[in-house]
Amino acid sequence: MQPDPSVKKVLIYRLGSLGDTTVALPCFHLIERAFPNSERILLTNFPIHAKAPASAAVLGESGLVQGYMRYTVGTRSPRELWQLGQEIRRFRPDVLVYLMPVRAKSAVRRDKWFFRLLGGVHRIVGVPDSPQLSRVEDPATGLYEAEAQRLARTIAVLGDAATGDLRNWDLRLTSAEKQTARHALGPLAERPLIVCGPGTKMQAKDWGQDNWRALLGRLSAQYPNYGLALIGAKEDAEVSDYAARDWAGATVNLCGKLSPRETAAVFRHANVFLGPDSGPMHLAACAGVPCVIAFSARGLPGVWFPAGANHRVVYHQVNCFGCNLETCIVEGRKCLTSITVDEMARAVESVLQSRA
Repeated sequence: MQPDPSVKKVLIYRLGSLGDTTVALPCFHLIERAFPNSERILLTNFPIHAKAPASAAVLGESGLVQGYMRYTVGTRSPRELWQLGQEIRRFRPDVLVYLMPVRAKSAVRRDKWFFRLLGGVHRIVGVPDSPQLSRVEDPATGLYEAEAQRLARTIAVLGDAATGDLRNWDLRLTSAEKQTARHALGPLAERPLIVCGPGTKMQAKDWGQDNWRALLGRLSAQYPNYGLALIGAKEDAEVSDYAARDWAGATVNLCGKLSPRETAAVFRHANVFLGPDSGPMHLAACAGVPCVIAFSARGLPGVWFPAGANHRVVYHQVNCFGCNLETCIVEGRKCLTSITVDEMARAVESVLQSRA
């Protein structure tokens, strides 16, 4: 599709927090290219967790969107839905771009009629057809289609989102954000750097603070010239301090001290990122930093893996994989507890050797 300069107003529908917003970046870039003269507003949700930053904290001053509409996820309040519909009507979008996760056909149909009847939207791009309502598995690799690729497929009518091109993952960090990150790192900005974010808001993704401590202690002895930066939300500061207790070299705990975009700027100095399946993992991948991830099997393999090459995702496909549980009690998180410190250390060694 050729760019359409006649479109003046675009409403983009995408829910979620840090990771959900980040994996949609190639689509945000494509929408900007498709409608270069448009005002783009993102319809999203209010933050649902203290550790899950709102989309505005991810997109910042990138220019990919110019404003936001928000509502409460799962609301059944007729009044709130009516008010949202009226807000959409006042905006009067020429196009609505639908960038929602895989949902039931009935939910997609309900969304479409809401936007048409209450919102007064005439043109909708990206409403998935039946094949796009499920995950696609590659039988050769056993991996499922990445969420970024699935989203790009649903709006392919607008053009190629080119999810394999790192330029389409650009957060367009400001000079001030880069300077804040450099200042926060201090002397560590000038030396080889390992960045670790051991915290997670979900029990089913938690590899365990003792595992992270053992891994970082081993890496400290193996790479004495490296610095260590810990990142995450303020609530992750304690577990990060514990994980870094045996690190012998220089370290800085930045948990809760930086915005998501400033954290993304920290990754510009990193040689590798270590952590669980998390929003920071996606920020690191945006910066082209290889990730070594203790990945829970609660999700299907490949869907939420970090974008790009040179990552080492340690994923044990146990019999209960794809459970999508937030809290795992019956199986005792065996997909994660079976990941050893040795396994993760070898993955880090492989990444750092390849970069060298």
